[in-house]
Amino acid sequence: MTTPGTTPDTAPDSGDLSDPDPVTARALHSAAERLAYAYDTTFDATEVREVLVDSYRQLARTARVTLFLPTLAERLTRERLEALGATRGLIAKRVPEVLFVCVHNAGRSQMAAALTRHHAGTALHIRTGGSDPGEHIHPEVVAAMKDIGLSLDEEFPKPLTSDILAAADVVITMGCGDRCPYLPGKRYEDWPIDDPDGATADQIAAIRDDIDHRVRGLIASMLPDLTLPAPR
Repeated sequence: MTTPGTTPDTAPDSGDLSDPDPVTARALHSAAERLAYAYDTTFDATEVREVLVDSYRQLARTARVTLFLPTLAERLTRERLEALGATRGLIAKRVPEVLFVCVHNAGRSQMAAALTRHHAGTALHIRTGGSDPGEHIHPEVVAAMKDIGLSLDEEFPKPLTSDILAAADVVITMGCGDRCPYLPGKRYEDWPIDDPDGATADQIAAIRDDIDHRVRGLIASMLPDLTLPAPR
């Protein structure tokens, strides 16, 4: 397992919002202003800008369509700033945080996150990340979750960053092997779950149900007083 640091994954020039595409540049500038305003009592505007540009660059590495990248980068930056604030004691952590990690953040980790949010509600804070994030969530996975009434339409593959990892109390890894992250002092579980990429609809449904079973066990260990509905 690798051992990343606990600071934003930024390059020396990552505060530079310039972009060859003027539309993208304007969108990033607007996002930086919104984020700086939202976190003005917690973070310096320069750091906000650095995290935003780093988030954009990481997402752009695998994106074929970049039209919505500034919006997705803004969403990812909010997650990262919340994580940084919690780690530094600047933002109160009200509930335990669980991080689900798989290789592409396009199947298993997304299903696990959706099922955990469904069962635990606001009693747990859930994040996901990929050691090598994909371009999009597998459509077959989206369909399998819709079959049980859960939507992944607003989700997208995200890079695993050191700030997100540092904020987690429990880290669940699935199939990323030596590329999975490691920081001392956290609770780790590795779930040996098949990759849904290329699987049939029935196989993906079985993977989903396996994840659901494991999620229920995780929630029971973290929230023993929470009553969960019976499995389907």
